[in-house]
Amino acid sequence: MSDILQITIILIASLIATICSKRLKIPAVVGQMLVGIILSPSVLNWIHGGQTIEVLSEIGVILLMFLAGIESDLSLLKKNFKFSMLVAIAGVIGPLIVFWLVAQILNYTLTASFFYGIVFAATSVSITVEVLQEYGKLSTKAGSIILGAAVVDDILAIFLLSIFSSTQEGNANLIVKFGLEILFFLFLFLFHRILPRLWKFVEMIPVYAKHTTVALILCLSLSLLATAVGMSAVIGAFFVGLAVSQTELSHKIEEYTSVIGYVVFIPVFFVSIATSVRLDSVLKSPMIILLFVILGVLTKFLPVYLTSRALKLNHQDSLLIGTGMISRGEMALIVAQIGLAASIISHDLYSELVIVIILVTLLAPFFMKLAIKSKAKDRH
Repeated sequence: MSDILQITIILIASLIATICSKRLKIPAVVGQMLVGIILSPSVLNWIHGGQTIEVLSEIGVILLMFLAGIESDLSLLKKNFKFSMLVAIAGVIGPLIVFWLVAQILNYTLTASFFYGIVFAATSVSITVEVLQEYGKLSTKAGSIILGAAVVDDILAIFLLSIFSSTQEGNANLIVKFGLEILFFLFLFLFHRILPRLWKFVEMIPVYAKHTTVALILCLSLSLLATAVGMSAVIGAFFVGLAVSQTELSHKIEEYTSVIGYVVFIPVFFVSIATSVRLDSVLKSPMIILLFVILGVLTKFLPVYLTSRALKLNHQDSLLIGTGMISRGEMALIVAQIGLAASIISHDLYSELVIVIILVTLLAPFFMKLAIKSKAKDRH
């Protein structure tokens, strides 16, 4: 099947899924991911992926996180940094310990057990952002804490993965990786300061939508730089968006980028991440998958909810933050793929992980919607 035909099918299916999701009053991202499962090789066998789909999908998640950065309130993120950091740490420690213990009880190897913990320590920023945007909660206090904590979660997960892989490659390699990551964040800080000056030069370029063009070039460049130092591309994209949000033309850039992203790239991303589900693997070990799905939900929700309450946040905000941190999505899939490529886990364990990640990710928006509805009811 040609790539163009696959993209056409994905866009048609995504459009129908979005319409149906709104009619059923469920998050649109859930409908798009369910469509991905239906179109996957396990069901209709209409979508097989390929390099073109992977590239479009990768650009989709980068644009989604760039838009999340633009829509974020930097002052609110700074104000809630302490909350985000503590919530993120709680959300990493819970899965790391519980999944390691359970995997050991199930006689998984020591390496695979620790790797499971790292996979489920990460939070999917993109899925959470999509739901928060859909329900207008991204710029609230709870939304800012979730966003900040999810970004910190990804950084911590990447750092743990760096340590984990470097223990097999030597301590010198770990020091190099850690040093590069520190330099990357220093560069992000400087980038935030120099962007307003760069905008003065952009004003002189005689090109249509010049600010959006330059902003997207910077977004993709810093995503590549983040990948080069061993971090997730979404971290670079998010911080570029955050820097752009402080400029006067951020609304215009957001408008143009939204059109570019939501017409093609972002729907392809949400549909394609679900196509990797292999339903035959569910039949092989359904009870283990069910156990891991339950643990995937509880090991994020409980530590995050309890930490939020300990930080004196109200019940409704704590519920939203707890449910907002459940989703795993692309970050966990990336970590799982790294583990497979490095032969840390087998193909069977990889399929098992992917199914659990997808199922947890599908459940997360429903829990978030319930938390948002609970908050709305309490106001009335």
